[in-house]
Amino acid sequence: GKGKPLRVLVLGDSSAAGVGVSDFREGFSGRLPFLLSEKSGHPVTVRVSGNNSATSGQIRDFVVPNLEPALYDYISLNIGTNDAKNFHSGRRFCKEFGSLLYALHARFPDTTIIWSGVIDLEKVPALPRPLNRILGIRSRVITKNGRILCAERNALAPISKWEVIPENFSQDGFHAGSVGYQKWAEELADYILELEADRIAAPSFG
Repeated sequence: GKGKPLRVLVLGDSSAAGVGVSDFREGFSGRLPFLLSEKSGHPVTVRVSGNNSATSGQIRDFVVPNLEPALYDYISLNIGTNDAKNFHSGRRFCKEFGSLLYALHARFPDTTIIWSGVIDLEKVPALPRPLNRILGIRSRVITKNGRILCAERNALAPISKWEVIPENFSQDGFHAGSVGYQKWAEELADYILELEADRIAAPSFG
């Protein structure tokens, strides 16, 4: 690409790490830079810190402090599913996710944070009844609380059109597969480019 590079940090759990596909390039973090570059014509750099089974508190305590102080335009924050799966209470999630947002803003003050949210776990193919119903309730609570915290703490939480249907999952029925990751990455790439367009169009004062 040409022009100013887009710099993205993908941070979070197994979805950031690419669990569910055999080739990292077919995962969310592998597809995102190629899609951004294709759609924008700009060079794109992506740093990935994905940790299988990570929760909000673990990312806050063990990952964020060890990230190099680089400059990023956007952080794709893929976290929350394990908070729901591990039966973290709404109060605990608010404390850990909310302080994670504070920690990210402190370390990367000029970066736009985009939270992916949590899919409705009740519809995940691998989860049997009644576990899926219980985790579905937990995931919806976390999504609601997470959106409130993002609004309060200067992060973006766009509503996703990603469908919780079998063809979007890998063979394990829990993690996304190549088709699902492609759709997810396309959705975020389009969202980032909309933000970029708004930023360019915004009037400059001073």
